Amino acid sequence: MTSNTILITGASSGFGALTARALADDGHVVYAGMRQTNDRNAPAAESARAYAVEHDVDLRPIEMDVNVQESVDTAVHQVLTEQGQVDVVMHNAGHMVVGPVEAFTPEQLAELYDVNVLSTQRVNRAVLPGMRERGTGLVVWVSSTSVKGGTPPYLAPYFAAKSAMDSLAVSYAAELARWGIETSIVVPGSFTSGTNHFAHAGRPDDGQVEASYETRYAGLMDQVGAKLAELAPADADASMVSREIARIVSLPAGERPFRVHIDPADDGSEEVSAVADRIRRDFLARIGLDDLLTVARS
Repeated sequence: MTSNTILITGASSGFGALTARALADDGHVVYAGMRQTNDRNAPAAESARAYAVEHDVDLRPIEMDVNVQESVDTAVHQVLTEQGQVDVVMHNAGHMVVGPVEAFTPEQLAELYDVNVLSTQRVNRAVLPGMRERGTGLVVWVSSTSVKGGTPPYLAPYFAAKSAMDSLAVSYAAELARWGIETSIVVPGSFTSGTNHFAHAGRPDDGQVEASYETRYAGLMDQVGAKLAELAPADADASMVSREIARIVSLPAGERPFRVHIDPADDGSEEVSAVADRIRRDFLARIGLDDLLTVARS
Protein backbone atom coordinates (compact mmCIF):
# COMPACT_ATOMS: atom_id res chain seq x y z
CA MET A 1 0.00 0.00 0.00
CA THR A 2 1.22 3.49 -0.86
CA SER A 3 2.24 5.62 2.10
CA ASN A 4 0.53 9.00 2.28
CA THR A 5 1.23 12.15 4.23
CA ILE A 6 -1.96 12.87 6.16
CA LEU A 7 -3.04 15.91 8.17
CA ILE A 8 -5.93 15.51 10.63
CA THR A 9 -7.63 18.35 12.48
CA GLY A 10 -9.02 17.92 15.99
CA ALA A 11 -6.88 14.86 16.64
CA SER A 12 -6.41 15.20 20.39
CA SER A 13 -9.25 12.76 21.16
CA GLY A 14 -12.27 10.93 19.75
CA PHE A 15 -12.51 10.12 16.06
CA GLY A 16 -9.45 12.23 15.30
CA ALA A 17 -7.11 10.47 17.71
CA LEU A 18 -8.43 7.02 16.82
CA THR A 19 -8.08 7.67 13.09
CA ALA A 20 -4.58 9.10 13.47
CA ARG A 21 -3.48 5.86 15.11
CA ALA A 22 -5.30 3.64 12.61
CA LEU A 23 -3.72 5.44 9.66
CA ALA A 24 -0.27 5.40 11.26
CA ASP A 25 -0.68 1.66 11.84
CA ASP A 26 -1.29 1.32 8.10
CA GLY A 27 2.10 2.86 7.35
CA HIS A 28 1.13 6.46 6.62
CA VAL A 29 2.90 9.56 7.90
CA VAL A 30 0.24 11.15 10.11
CA TYR A 31 0.23 14.65 11.54
CA ALA A 32 -2.27 14.85 14.38
CA GLY A 33 -3.38 18.47 14.55
CA MET A 34 -4.41 19.81 17.94
CA ARG A 35 -4.23 23.12 19.74
CA GLN A 36 -2.40 23.90 22.99
CA THR A 37 0.05 21.03 22.63
CA ASN A 38 2.21 22.56 25.38
CA ASP A 39 -0.72 23.24 27.70
CA ARG A 40 -4.21 21.73 27.79
CA ASN A 41 -3.49 19.08 25.16
CA ALA A 42 0.06 18.30 26.28
CA PRO A 43 -1.04 14.85 27.57
CA ALA A 44 -2.73 14.10 24.23
CA ALA A 45 0.39 15.12 22.31
CA GLU A 46 2.59 13.01 24.55
CA SER A 47 0.20 10.07 24.17
CA ALA A 48 0.52 10.31 20.38
CA ARG A 49 4.31 10.41 20.58
CA ALA A 50 4.33 7.44 22.95
CA TYR A 51 2.06 5.48 20.61
CA ALA A 52 4.45 6.17 17.74
CA VAL A 53 7.41 4.82 19.70
CA GLU A 54 5.56 1.81 21.11
CA HIS A 55 4.15 0.75 17.74
CA ASP A 56 7.05 1.94 15.57
CA VAL A 57 4.83 4.15 13.41
CA ASP A 58 5.07 7.71 12.12
CA LEU A 59 2.51 9.64 14.16
CA ARG A 60 3.38 13.26 14.87
CA PRO A 61 1.32 15.65 17.01
CA ILE A 62 1.41 19.14 15.56
CA GLU A 63 0.25 22.45 16.97
CA MET A 64 -2.73 23.66 14.95
CA ASP A 65 -5.57 25.86 16.17
CA VAL A 66 -8.12 25.66 13.37
CA ASN A 67 -9.75 28.89 14.57
CA VAL A 68 -6.60 30.87 13.74
CA GLN A 69 -5.39 31.13 10.13
CA GLU A 70 -1.80 31.87 11.17
CA SER A 71 -1.70 28.68 13.25
CA VAL A 72 -3.13 26.65 10.37
CA ASP A 73 -0.67 28.13 7.89
CA THR A 74 2.26 27.47 10.22
CA ALA A 75 1.23 23.84 10.70
CA VAL A 76 0.75 23.22 6.99
CA HIS A 77 4.07 24.91 6.22
CA GLN A 78 5.78 22.57 8.69
CA VAL A 79 4.23 19.51 7.05
CA LEU A 80 5.24 20.72 3.58
CA THR A 81 8.77 21.48 4.75
CA GLU A 82 9.20 18.06 6.30
CA GLN A 83 7.32 15.93 3.73
CA GLY A 84 7.04 18.02 0.57
CA GLN A 85 3.28 17.56 0.21
CA VAL A 86 -0.03 16.76 1.90
CA ASP A 87 -1.77 13.80 0.26
CA VAL A 88 -4.81 13.58 2.53
CA VAL A 89 -6.47 16.17 4.74
CA MET A 90 -9.15 15.11 7.20
CA HIS A 91 -11.60 17.71 8.54
CA ASN A 92 -12.49 16.36 11.97
CA ALA A 93 -12.27 19.33 14.34
CA GLY A 94 -15.62 20.17 15.86
CA HIS A 95 -17.49 21.08 19.00
CA MET A 96 -20.95 20.23 20.32
CA VAL A 97 -23.32 22.22 22.51
CA VAL A 98 -26.52 21.10 24.23
CA GLY A 99 -29.51 23.06 25.42
CA PRO A 100 -32.55 24.96 24.13
CA VAL A 101 -31.49 26.90 21.07
CA GLU A 102 -33.15 30.13 22.24
CA ALA A 103 -30.81 30.20 25.24
CA PHE A 104 -27.68 30.44 23.07
CA THR A 105 -26.48 33.91 22.14
CA PRO A 106 -25.81 34.75 18.50
CA GLU A 107 -22.15 35.02 19.43
CA GLN A 108 -22.19 31.42 20.69
CA LEU A 109 -23.68 30.20 17.42
CA ALA A 110 -21.02 32.15 15.53
CA GLU A 111 -18.28 30.51 17.62
CA LEU A 112 -19.73 27.07 16.91
CA TYR A 113 -19.92 27.83 13.19
CA ASP A 114 -16.31 29.00 13.35
CA VAL A 115 -14.91 25.73 14.69
CA ASN A 116 -17.19 23.39 12.74
CA VAL A 117 -17.33 25.18 9.39
CA LEU A 118 -14.93 28.10 8.94
CA SER A 119 -12.06 25.99 10.23
CA THR A 120 -12.36 23.75 7.18
CA GLN A 121 -12.02 26.77 4.92
CA ARG A 122 -8.86 27.90 6.68
CA VAL A 123 -7.30 24.47 6.28
CA ASN A 124 -8.44 24.08 2.67
CA ARG A 125 -6.95 27.41 1.66
CA ALA A 126 -3.63 26.26 3.09
CA VAL A 127 -3.65 22.70 1.70
CA LEU A 128 -5.54 22.76 -1.59
CA PRO A 129 -3.11 24.87 -3.67
CA GLY A 130 -0.50 22.12 -3.37
CA MET A 131 -3.00 19.40 -4.19
CA ARG A 132 -4.26 21.32 -7.22
CA GLU A 133 -0.71 21.85 -8.45
CA ARG A 134 -0.01 18.11 -8.26
CA GLY A 135 -3.43 17.14 -9.63
CA THR A 136 -4.13 14.65 -6.87
CA GLY A 137 -5.27 14.44 -3.27
CA LEU A 138 -8.06 13.36 -0.94
CA VAL A 139 -10.23 15.52 1.32
CA VAL A 140 -12.08 13.62 4.05
CA TRP A 141 -14.93 15.41 5.81
CA VAL A 142 -16.29 14.04 9.10
CA SER A 143 -19.97 14.92 8.90
CA SER A 144 -22.86 13.71 11.08
CA THR A 145 -26.07 11.74 10.62
CA SER A 146 -27.81 14.76 12.19
CA VAL A 147 -27.44 16.51 8.82
CA LYS A 148 -30.16 14.40 7.24
CA GLY A 149 -31.30 11.89 9.85
CA GLY A 150 -33.37 12.04 13.02
CA THR A 151 -32.69 15.21 14.98
CA PRO A 152 -33.71 15.28 18.66
CA PRO A 153 -34.15 18.74 20.22
CA TYR A 154 -31.57 20.61 22.30
CA LEU A 155 -28.79 20.01 19.76
CA ALA A 156 -29.87 22.50 17.09
CA PRO A 157 -26.76 24.75 17.01
CA TYR A 158 -24.48 21.77 16.49
CA PHE A 159 -26.79 20.21 13.91
CA ALA A 160 -26.96 23.50 11.99
CA ALA A 161 -23.17 23.82 11.93
CA LYS A 162 -22.62 20.23 10.76
CA SER A 163 -25.25 20.73 8.05
CA ALA A 164 -23.36 23.77 6.81
CA MET A 165 -20.09 21.85 6.77
CA ASP A 166 -21.69 18.98 4.86
CA SER A 167 -23.11 21.38 2.25
CA LEU A 168 -19.68 22.94 1.85
CA ALA A 169 -18.17 19.48 1.34
CA VAL A 170 -20.69 18.64 -1.39
CA SER A 171 -19.91 21.81 -3.33
CA TYR A 172 -16.17 21.39 -2.87
CA ALA A 173 -16.40 17.87 -4.29
CA ALA A 174 -17.60 19.20 -7.66
CA GLU A 175 -15.16 22.11 -7.69
CA LEU A 176 -12.16 19.87 -6.96
CA ALA A 177 -13.05 17.02 -9.34
CA ARG A 178 -11.38 18.55 -12.41
CA TRP A 179 -8.23 19.12 -10.35
CA GLY A 180 -7.99 15.38 -9.65
CA ILE A 181 -8.82 15.80 -5.95
CA GLU A 182 -11.20 13.29 -4.40
CA THR A 183 -13.82 13.93 -1.71
CA SER A 184 -15.11 11.43 0.84
CA ILE A 185 -17.79 12.48 3.32
CA VAL A 186 -17.80 10.19 6.34
CA VAL A 187 -21.05 10.27 8.31
CA PRO A 188 -20.87 8.89 11.87
CA GLY A 189 -23.99 8.29 13.90
CA SER A 190 -24.55 9.12 17.56
CA PHE A 191 -21.70 7.28 19.26
CA THR A 192 -22.27 7.93 22.96
CA SER A 193 -18.94 6.41 24.01
CA GLY A 194 -15.41 6.64 22.68
CA THR A 195 -15.62 10.38 21.98
CA ASN A 196 -15.79 13.50 24.13
CA HIS A 197 -18.64 15.13 22.18
CA PHE A 198 -21.23 14.81 24.90
CA ALA A 199 -18.81 14.99 27.84
CA HIS A 200 -17.27 18.27 26.65
CA ALA A 201 -20.43 19.79 25.20
CA GLY A 202 -20.99 23.50 25.79
CA ARG A 203 -24.01 25.04 27.47
CA PRO A 204 -26.08 28.17 26.71
CA ASP A 205 -24.93 31.51 28.09
CA ASP A 206 -28.49 32.62 28.88
CA GLY A 207 -29.22 30.64 32.02
CA GLN A 208 -32.53 32.38 32.59
CA VAL A 209 -33.96 31.19 29.29
CA GLU A 210 -32.50 27.73 29.83
CA ALA A 211 -34.16 27.51 33.24
CA SER A 212 -37.47 28.59 31.73
CA TYR A 213 -37.33 25.71 29.24
CA GLU A 214 -36.66 23.29 32.10
CA THR A 215 -40.19 23.96 33.36
CA ARG A 216 -41.54 22.18 30.24
CA TYR A 217 -38.59 20.03 29.11
CA ALA A 218 -37.02 18.93 32.39
CA GLY A 219 -34.39 16.21 31.95
CA LEU A 220 -34.78 16.13 28.16
CA MET A 221 -31.07 15.72 27.36
CA ASP A 222 -30.72 12.88 29.86
CA GLN A 223 -33.68 11.20 28.16
CA VAL A 224 -32.19 11.70 24.70
CA GLY A 225 -28.76 10.44 25.79
CA ALA A 226 -30.22 7.34 27.40
CA LYS A 227 -32.36 6.51 24.36
CA LEU A 228 -29.47 7.01 21.95
CA ALA A 229 -27.37 4.63 24.02
CA GLU A 230 -30.21 2.09 23.94
CA LEU A 231 -30.49 2.29 20.15
CA ALA A 232 -26.82 1.50 19.59
CA PRO A 233 -25.84 -2.18 19.46
CA ALA A 234 -23.67 -3.43 22.32
CA ASP A 235 -20.65 -3.73 20.03
CA ALA A 236 -20.93 -0.18 18.63
CA ASP A 237 -17.64 1.57 19.13
CA ALA A 238 -16.10 4.80 17.85
CA SER A 239 -13.25 2.77 16.34
CA MET A 240 -15.75 1.70 13.67
CA VAL A 241 -15.37 5.21 12.25
CA SER A 242 -11.57 5.25 12.35
CA ARG A 243 -11.37 1.84 10.69
CA GLU A 244 -13.69 2.96 7.89
CA ILE A 245 -11.65 6.10 7.24
CA ALA A 246 -8.47 4.04 7.14
CA ARG A 247 -10.15 1.72 4.62
CA ILE A 248 -11.16 4.67 2.42
CA VAL A 249 -7.64 6.10 2.43
CA SER A 250 -6.21 2.70 1.48
CA LEU A 251 -8.36 2.47 -1.67
CA PRO A 252 -6.78 3.30 -5.03
CA ALA A 253 -7.12 6.88 -6.22
CA GLY A 254 -10.38 7.33 -8.07
CA GLU A 255 -12.15 4.56 -6.15
CA ARG A 256 -12.91 6.33 -2.87
CA PRO A 257 -16.64 6.59 -2.04
CA PHE A 258 -18.33 9.99 -2.10
CA ARG A 259 -20.28 9.32 1.11
CA VAL A 260 -20.28 6.51 3.67
CA HIS A 261 -22.34 6.08 6.84
CA ILE A 262 -21.27 4.46 10.10
CA ASP A 263 -24.52 4.58 12.03
CA PRO A 264 -25.21 1.64 14.34
CA ALA A 265 -28.38 3.31 15.69
CA ASP A 266 -29.72 3.86 12.13
CA ASP A 267 -31.39 7.26 12.52
CA GLY A 268 -32.44 7.39 8.85
CA SER A 269 -29.62 9.55 7.54
CA GLU A 270 -28.35 6.98 5.05
CA GLU A 271 -31.76 6.63 3.47
CA VAL A 272 -32.27 10.39 3.08
CA SER A 273 -28.69 10.94 1.90
CA ALA A 274 -29.12 8.32 -0.81
CA VAL A 275 -31.99 10.35 -2.25
CA ALA A 276 -30.18 13.67 -1.91
CA ASP A 277 -26.99 12.36 -3.50
CA ARG A 278 -28.94 10.74 -6.35
CA ILE A 279 -30.70 14.03 -7.06
CA ARG A 280 -27.32 15.78 -7.06
CA ARG A 281 -25.95 13.30 -9.60
CA ASP A 282 -29.04 13.55 -11.80
CA PHE A 283 -29.08 17.35 -11.72
CA LEU A 284 -25.41 17.70 -12.59
CA ALA A 285 -26.05 15.40 -15.55
CA ARG A 286 -29.06 17.45 -16.63
CA ILE A 287 -26.99 20.65 -16.75
CA GLY A 288 -24.11 19.01 -18.58
CA LEU A 289 -21.72 18.79 -15.63
CA ASP A 290 -21.75 15.05 -15.04
CA ASP A 291 -17.97 14.95 -15.50
CA LEU A 292 -17.81 16.53 -12.02
CA LEU A 293 -19.10 13.28 -10.55
CA THR A 294 -15.79 11.57 -11.23
CA VAL A 295 -12.30 12.75 -10.46
CA ALA A 296 -10.13 13.76 -13.39
CA ARG A 297 -6.88 11.89 -13.79
CA SER A 298 -3.89 13.91 -14.90
